[in-house]
Amino acid sequence: MSIEHESIQSAAQNNTAQEQGDALHRMQYMPDLLIRALERNADRPALYLDDVVLTAGELRDEISRFIQALDSLGIGKGTPASMLSKNRPEVLISMGATIVAGCRNTALNPSGSFDDHQYVVADAEIEMIVFDPVHFEERAAALKASCPSITLLLSLGPSEVGVDILALAATFEPRRLVAADVDGDDPSSMVYTGGTTGKPKGVVNTYRSGATLPQIQMSEWQLPEEVRFLVATPLSHAGAAFFLPTLLRGGALVVLPAFEPGAVLAAIEKHKINATMLVPTMIYMLLDHPDIDTRDLSSLETLFYGAAAMAPARLREGIEKLGPVFFQFYGQSECGMSIAVLHREEHDLDNPERLASCGRPVPWLDVRLLDDDLNEVAQGELGEICVRGPLVMKGYWNKPEETAEALRGGWLHTGDIARADRQGFLSIVDRKKDMIVTGGFNVFPREIEDVISAHPAVAAVAVVGVPDEKWGEAVKACVVFRPGQSADAAVLTEMVKSAKGSVHAPKSVDVLDAIPLTALGKPDKKTLRARYWEGAARQV
Repeated sequence: MSIEHESIQSAAQNNTAQEQGDALHRMQYMPDLLIRALERNADRPALYLDDVVLTAGELRDEISRFIQALDSLGIGKGTPASMLSKNRPEVLISMGATIVAGCRNTALNPSGSFDDHQYVVADAEIEMIVFDPVHFEERAAALKASCPSITLLLSLGPSEVGVDILALAATFEPRRLVAADVDGDDPSSMVYTGGTTGKPKGVVNTYRSGATLPQIQMSEWQLPEEVRFLVATPLSHAGAAFFLPTLLRGGALVVLPAFEPGAVLAAIEKHKINATMLVPTMIYMLLDHPDIDTRDLSSLETLFYGAAAMAPARLREGIEKLGPVFFQFYGQSECGMSIAVLHREEHDLDNPERLASCGRPVPWLDVRLLDDDLNEVAQGELGEICVRGPLVMKGYWNKPEETAEALRGGWLHTGDIARADRQGFLSIVDRKKDMIVTGGFNVFPREIEDVISAHPAVAAVAVVGVPDEKWGEAVKACVVFRPGQSADAAVLTEMVKSAKGSVHAPKSVDVLDAIPLTALGKPDKKTLRARYWEGAARQV
């Protein structure tokens, strides 16, 4: 044997050994976990939506047909794919298929505008869109006409503008599901930020980060033993976050077409729901709905809430009405949903500061409060929440400078300013970019909002800085009152002055019908501030 041949053979053997070693220690990613969850609970009901009831096995078979249809159209690992649909069973089937097939998924919010959708599709270079023809046929056609990257429209039923993927899938027989061969660092999905401080950015998540979230959920989140989970948010967004954990527990999703407070309360009673997830604005609507006192909600064990801060006064009200069922998760698009959690029993009604906390960091991540020089601050001092760990994003899509800034020094900089107490509970005082500088003093709107929201007449409040010749910025409180109630601006101002001092006291109070919200249900302070800064020479 020649030396050259021996060298080639040795290299081949080394490569084989390397591949075997990689496989030996390879973690199970989302495609693998979804297949396991469907197979291990094949005979158990997994989805209730309107009159449709599907077992995990039936979901698995429909996903298999869907994957084969996608494959016949050249759709598979790495394909940039989007979904545009209201809640219907085929959404979960399509999602499951694109996950197992290894597509790079980007959801389109069904409540978004054409401009919103066009921006995301073009920026993410989406090639394939699955859409609901009942509600989004025209939108899908308009997107294809305006976005050159789109090569294929797949319709969930007959359509004039797309391939009927359901009819195509029905021509295939179910096969054993096989997960795409992906690496932990491969992009699995792109989630777009809310765009409250500028154009939305595409957050690139990997298969590693995608597998880390359900690990944290299964260990840290207080899911009931036999999950009956109510989804009242879009399945393509927050609702999907509980798809895998529920299936792994052998539980079932009960899905509503959309959020409506009366329907949510009725569904909890009818289906004996023991878990659900809502953003604070939705919870406020439930608490203010007349049916909350007449419906049997005793089955509810865990109400997950997050995405925005919940006013401590309204959280107390919720606990008094529903019991100790509240579980808070804190995260952001760049580190999905679970940087810190506040367990049910940690919601201490005798400790107002605890109700304003976002909980303690989960042990799966390295979470610290750092100053601008990346030094950890002393306990009780203000610092930026910074994170390291497998849940952190890979970066922003096609934005190297923004990525470098967000991941400066090897930490994800969340932009949230917080302090930690002796037990390690974090209290976020506000977003770094929302800070108001008035008369040379730094004021954090969240602290003012927590005081004003404690007034019994206040349903919601948002505080922003507005232009002022004397102070540079002046504190303005925008208040929404509960139906039939009101309060004098002087009373609200005095509440803040007594609790936080005169610097924090609003210089003015505006009464609004509603606080503007982003598509994700967060208070849209960018839009709110724009009302007051229009025509100003500066925007800070």
